[in-house]
Amino acid sequence: MKRKRSGKELLRFYSYGLFAVLLGFAVTFQFIEPAPPSKLILAAGSKGGAYLEFAREYQTLLAQDGISLKILETAGSQENLSLLANGKADIALMQSGIAEAKDYPELLGIGSLYFEPLWIFMRKGFTFERISQLYENKLILGAEGSGTRKVVLQILQDNSVDCNILKESKLTGMPAVEALSMGQVDMLFIVGAVSSPMIKTLLNNRSITLANFTRADAYTRLHNFLSKVELPQGVINLKDNIPDQKITLVAPAATLVTSEKLHPALAGLLAQVINQVHNCGSLLNNRRHQFPSADYLDFPLSDDARRFYKRGVPLLQRYLPFWAAIQLDRLKLLILPLLALLLPLFKILPLTYRWRMRARVYRWYDTLQVHDSEVRQSLTKEGIKNFIEELNKIEEDVRQINIPLAYAAELYGLRVHIDLLRRQISEIKN
Repeated sequence: MKRKRSGKELLRFYSYGLFAVLLGFAVTFQFIEPAPPSKLILAAGSKGGAYLEFAREYQTLLAQDGISLKILETAGSQENLSLLANGKADIALMQSGIAEAKDYPELLGIGSLYFEPLWIFMRKGFTFERISQLYENKLILGAEGSGTRKVVLQILQDNSVDCNILKESKLTGMPAVEALSMGQVDMLFIVGAVSSPMIKTLLNNRSITLANFTRADAYTRLHNFLSKVELPQGVINLKDNIPDQKITLVAPAATLVTSEKLHPALAGLLAQVINQVHNCGSLLNNRRHQFPSADYLDFPLSDDARRFYKRGVPLLQRYLPFWAAIQLDRLKLLILPLLALLLPLFKILPLTYRWRMRARVYRWYDTLQVHDSEVRQSLTKEGIKNFIEELNKIEEDVRQINIPLAYAAELYGLRVHIDLLRRQISEIKN
């Protein structure tokens, strides 16, 4: 029975340590980020544009990691910026140059994706020779809310064009392409990737010609969000030699932008996704792996995206599915501080327990010493008799001490000392 009580006491003692561990878990857990959400909203672009096509590729890749991506069709970059800034989208595709970081301090870049030039397409037979022609002809300058419109208006203003008196058509998308092809409009301005279905349609249309930016260097000096790119002769269609000459263009970059509220793990995952989609180069750049890039961004680069560009895929995610790696990473943040608590705790607990068990025995020595001193100072028969009775009571109390077998030697040693003292006093009495 005593052994059972001793086991219960040992269990109760170590339960204090367990309580300390659980308390440490509770405190540490307050500092661990919650798990990332399984759903994201992406502000993309309009039908027929490259943004929407790439958004669907992201959707497929994210689904493989258990992330559901909802795609919003929009008018373009400016609307995407508004949706992101107002919290109606988690991430957004937008062209560089449409906003300044100081106006949106909460936004962060995941990476630039590719160059998307400003294309100026003209109807067959139209020759653009002077700026005044813009006032005499019908133009398509891009939809309201689109990045195209913003950059076109900026370039027109650079040339002192009064945009308020231009003859503008509000057609967008494929209807705008058809109108240009049929000669119903004279010029179509559009920003888009060379891989965009709409751009490909325009480039392969023999009734449409493409303007050459002869002053591209000037525009790139005036606007640091623009880059000079070249479309080599015949690169679109070698058989038909499209284009029939080298074309120089100016191009902002397509970028993926998020807000600082996005879970860090998802920022890193998005950097991996865009790397899979955009690292093969394009017809406009012959450098493989130029994109995705930390350059050409309007907003500061996300720390997690920067880590990916420097170090690649995180170690755990190289060998484990995304969600498993994330959970282990979160547990790592929980376990490491606890190890700092547990290691000294489990060193201290056995020592403390040993001290407590021995203290149950050793405290009786104080009592024995006091009584021994008293009786030796007054060696009367009555005093010796009372002392022996007191020793008998102490021995009986000692018999009731409950300690594990590992400490039984100290207990039996105490009983031997009690008996020794009793015999010494009895000899004095006799």
